[in-house]
Amino acid sequence: MASYSSSTTTSRCLQLLEKCKNMKHLQQAHAQVFTSGLGSNSFALSRLLAFCSDPRHGSLSHAWKLFQHIPQPTVCIYNTMLKSSLLRNELILTVHVFTKMLQNGMCPDNYTLPYLVKACARMQRSCLGELVHGLCLKLGFVSDIFVGNSLVVMYCASDDMKGARYVFDEMPSLSVVSWTVMISGFAKVGHLDMARLFFDEAPVRDRGIWGAMISGYVQNSCFKEGLYLFRLMQFTDIEPDEAIFVSVLCACAHLGALDIGIWIHSYLNRLRLRLSVRLSTGLIDMYAKCGRLELARGLFDEMLQRDTVCWNAMISGMAMHGDGEGALELFREMEAARVRPDDVTFIALFTACSYSGMADEGMKVFDRMCRIYNIEPKSEHFGCIVDLLSRAGLFEEAKEIIERIPTSSKPSEEAVAWRAFLSACCNHGQAQLAEVAAEKLFQLERHSGVYVLLSNLYAASGKHGDARRMRNLMRNRGVEKAPGCSSVEINRAVHEFIAGEKTHPKMDEIQLVLETIKKHLHFSGSDQYLFLVDQT
Repeated sequence: MASYSSSTTTSRCLQLLEKCKNMKHLQQAHAQVFTSGLGSNSFALSRLLAFCSDPRHGSLSHAWKLFQHIPQPTVCIYNTMLKSSLLRNELILTVHVFTKMLQNGMCPDNYTLPYLVKACARMQRSCLGELVHGLCLKLGFVSDIFVGNSLVVMYCASDDMKGARYVFDEMPSLSVVSWTVMISGFAKVGHLDMARLFFDEAPVRDRGIWGAMISGYVQNSCFKEGLYLFRLMQFTDIEPDEAIFVSVLCACAHLGALDIGIWIHSYLNRLRLRLSVRLSTGLIDMYAKCGRLELARGLFDEMLQRDTVCWNAMISGMAMHGDGEGALELFREMEAARVRPDDVTFIALFTACSYSGMADEGMKVFDRMCRIYNIEPKSEHFGCIVDLLSRAGLFEEAKEIIERIPTSSKPSEEAVAWRAFLSACCNHGQAQLAEVAAEKLFQLERHSGVYVLLSNLYAASGKHGDARRMRNLMRNRGVEKAPGCSSVEINRAVHEFIAGEKTHPKMDEIQLVLETIKKHLHFSGSDQYLFLVDQT
């Protein structure tokens, strides 16, 4: 009878723990646990700690106090405490708890080590991570799929693909997660050939693997390849998720593939997929960069919730279309909505003011960024301000801004401002100032644009000897000019053209290009498009 009563009490206490919704409820359940004689019950204590790990309702400090009063914590309790500190991103505490576990003679299990490995990955402490890897080898847990995958993630986080490949090859069994992490890791460091090799060799391709490869292409500016891979995905039964759609919309935006972008929008409507803030932002960015600012603004106005990235996309869209007044008005609406701008917001605003010839307004925005929002100007901000002032013919003021760039900045960061200054000097025919800027750029970087701009300036001023000298100097220093590149979308297929290529198009192909251009000049806005999944 006593045993039945004890079992009932234990069950009631555990049910009470499961029903906790805030710290007040937890404290009541905590008292009930101890008054019922369950103060040493490892499962009950682990449930108390687990609730404290909840970022919404729990309290890590309360969990730590509770943990310190447990005389002999079990491995399960240690694991719960490790998980709690990791969920709160208290990485040093995570390592401390693990150290305490070893000091008390406890042997970690296959649930313990992934928590520690994840902490090492977030801290990007490669030395500590390698020590943990050694411990995993010593305890024989590398063969465990969760430990192995955690180690692969850790090495990928520190861009050590050699270490990641070693763990991957040593794992006796692999999951879809293993392949996905390797693809993402190689794409992150720009090794797209290796990423594609892993993609092609993956025994099973789920949505995550497709998404990792498509995202890898887009993040490395291989937009056409990412778009083509999405076409291949259409042959499978796998339905794209939000992340894949965002990547594809980004590719459409950079390629100017409006037809495909409209098809994606129509596809989203057919799937009845809710337009999240992230998806809506992708559509807004795509429409703005493809020249359909009215469609972008229509989507923006329909949104019930907007984050900083969404506001930035719309302001940037107005900036690239030269609507400085509209961009500033939108910024005022953003402030009224109590959405805090970031450094990207101000880059978009400076660009808008620069394209619209609004130097005074741009400098007021610069002052507001520094004084009201306490945002430290970066090289991009200085470059935009220099461009803003130089376009307005305020060259002395622009030079003063360049001199304000911190001396600790990297040469490439300082070069951004000098390039903007040089370009404006060339546009205004300021040969002497252009030579000063060019000389500074020769010291900071090795870029063909400096030679070309200065050569063109000399040629326009009738100084053909100086123009030839600049071209010869460029050739003697082994600086090569990157060829120009353009693209056009024909029948939902994007074709790229590189300056200097010897192509012999047929007359019907030329006619097709002309018809496509005409169609875009008189675009009707219809969204009835078929998405071709063949490679043209």
